[in-house]
Amino acid sequence: ASALLIPLVDFLPFDDPRVISTREAIEKNLVSHGLVYRYLSEDGLPGSEGTFLICTFWLIANLAGQGRLDEAKKIFEHLAGFANDVGLLPEEMNPGTGEFLGNFPQGFSHLALVRTARALSMREKGQHAAAADFVKEGSV
Repeated sequence: ASALLIPLVDFLPFDDPRVISTREAIEKNLVSHGLVYRYLSEDGLPGSEGTFLICTFWLIANLAGQGRLDEAKKIFEHLAGFANDVGLLPEEMNPGTGEFLGNFPQGFSHLALVRTARALSMREKGQHAAAADFVKEGSV
């Protein structure tokens, strides 16, 4: 799923065919219940891997950057809906049950939420959020 960062760090533009096909492949192979696994291969660690929330925010950013704002907003709202009663998110989740896994609360999940919300808001207003608005320091 780290390949979703390619347009977010200005390596290639969001509309590059390779970026689009990469996003499509990730959606096909790493998404479950609207959430993104960072990988699905054996890693030698005990237990099963959950979906990583930051990876799902990267997917949302790719969709928004490719002009698929309605899809991006739908996934964003789905993901934000998993926050607990005080608005906190974990590092990863079981996509089928919504069980929080990994580190909790997770700062990277919250930072990605804020940056992605800002970028979505800019896109909704017709402003084109730069890649820096998604991932680089000082963009919030």
